[in-house]
Amino acid sequence: MSTPAQKKFLVTYSIPLATMMDWGKTDPEKRAASEKEMKEQWDKWTAAHASMLLTTEVAGKTKNVTADGVQDTRNDFVVCSTVTGESHEAVAATFKNHPHLGIPTASIQVMELKPMMW
Repeated sequence: MSTPAQKKFLVTYSIPLATMMDWGKTDPEKRAASEKEMKEQWDKWTAAHASMLLTTEVAGKTKNVTADGVQDTRNDFVVCSTVTGESHEAVAATFKNHPHLGIPTASIQVMELKPMMW
């Protein structure tokens, strides 16, 4: 019996700017302890799901490109991953208990990537 072909997905991790601004006002000691705990939880989740993760990268500053030119802009994306999985539903379900969701108002978006056909 053959196994289903693996599909590829883009996963974006978002935190609204207002949440990030509030977090920046948190007592530095409390913030450091919380960030350490989050990193440990994130590392544990990543290790448990390593077989599906292709890349995970921090999103940097954003440029918006239009026909009128290029401008600096902001969005809520903070991290992105590319992953593989059997279906959109299965991959999305895998992220239901991701540590990123412990951040107030945070969200994770999962988008299937398909070859562009012209």
